[in-house]
Amino acid sequence: MVVTHDRPAGVRPGRRRAVAVRARTALDALEHLIGGLGTALLALLVTLWLALTTAACLVGVGLWLLPSALHAVRAVADRERGRLSRWGPEIVGPAQPPDGLRAMLADRTVRREVRWVVTHALLGLFLGLVGATLPLSAAHDVTFPLYWTFLPESEATSAVGWWTVRDWPGALAVSAIGVALVGVTLLCAPALTRLQTWPGRRLLSPDPGTDLVLRVAELTATRAAALDAHVTELRRVERALHDGTQNRVVAVTVLLGAARRALARDPEEAAALLDRAQDAAEQALTELRAVVRGILPPVLADRSLPDALTALAAGCPVPCRVDADLPARCPAAVEATAYFAVAEALTNIARHSGAGEARVAVRVADGLLHVEVRDDGHGGAGEHGGTGLTGIRRRVEAHDGTLELASPPGGPTTLKVTLPCGS
Repeated sequence: MVVTHDRPAGVRPGRRRAVAVRARTALDALEHLIGGLGTALLALLVTLWLALTTAACLVGVGLWLLPSALHAVRAVADRERGRLSRWGPEIVGPAQPPDGLRAMLADRTVRREVRWVVTHALLGLFLGLVGATLPLSAAHDVTFPLYWTFLPESEATSAVGWWTVRDWPGALAVSAIGVALVGVTLLCAPALTRLQTWPGRRLLSPDPGTDLVLRVAELTATRAAALDAHVTELRRVERALHDGTQNRVVAVTVLLGAARRALARDPEEAAALLDRAQDAAEQALTELRAVVRGILPPVLADRSLPDALTALAAGCPVPCRVDADLPARCPAAVEATAYFAVAEALTNIARHSGAGEARVAVRVADGLLHVEVRDDGHGGAGEHGGTGLTGIRRRVEAHDGTLELASPPGGPTTLKVTLPCGS
């Protein structure tokens, strides 16, 4: 039997989803443009510094200031590399600049950074300003009919200032312009972002040979971290079995032997010993199940990562909410790493944070699994290291992922884990 559901006329879920995706993409692009505006302002200051230093070189004084100006260029370029790496493929930073003014000026990476800083100070600043003013202008014009009557006549204009509004039709026309600006923002913001980031990805990326050498070194370190994480996990399982389950089984054996000897002379004592042996066997079974769940949780293997995280949140002493948006399953090893990262984070929250609530957010974007654990505790996590965070970091780095921890004094604490989940 086929069951059909009537859908209201004119409702198109596919179109609504497309609009939502377009809006989210535009918002991300605007955030990226405004972030680029910040580095563009720094690039502008450094460009002015370079210009003044170059002018001072005509009288010989600038030669003493030029190395510091080039170091400032490197600092701003590294900041842009980090920003671009958070929004796309990672840009590996170069080694320290060479010593000596002549060597620095001859270095190809330094020259490319100078070209980028000048370009970003002009193009990046302009595009960042456009990205910041477009949504403000759209909001100004869309809401214009709500407040235009309270404005002085000289200020009753649209954001673009084409004419002075003196009646309601003019106010509604300004609102229509605002709607058009919203459409322009949705359509143009991603293209503006790509244009703003293009010079940085072209000029700040290392040469292919340099990138290969750094990548080999990174993979070597990642392999070592994976081996360390594997050995640490084996030791944890061994300790759990040796110190817990094995002792329980030994206790069961001793109690059964005592009960067997007491069975003929004192049946009541034998019954008591059997009861204790049964309790010890149940405790051993419970601990063994805990060890098995620590190796790979059955709910993670049988169902999905959101279900496993929901079970973790339900068992957390601190009220915890899980927000998961996973359209498909990730590789089992990636899901296991994400699960253990969340489990360790929730354990730390329950023990040390003093939080009133926690939140776990999981989503997939651009082939990456993003996991965020946030609590409203007193902060200060990670100030003294700790094996928990070290274990999470090793697991994550073994998958070529990243871990970020923000925990200022007073809170909140945010742990972000990013894992490649492509096939």
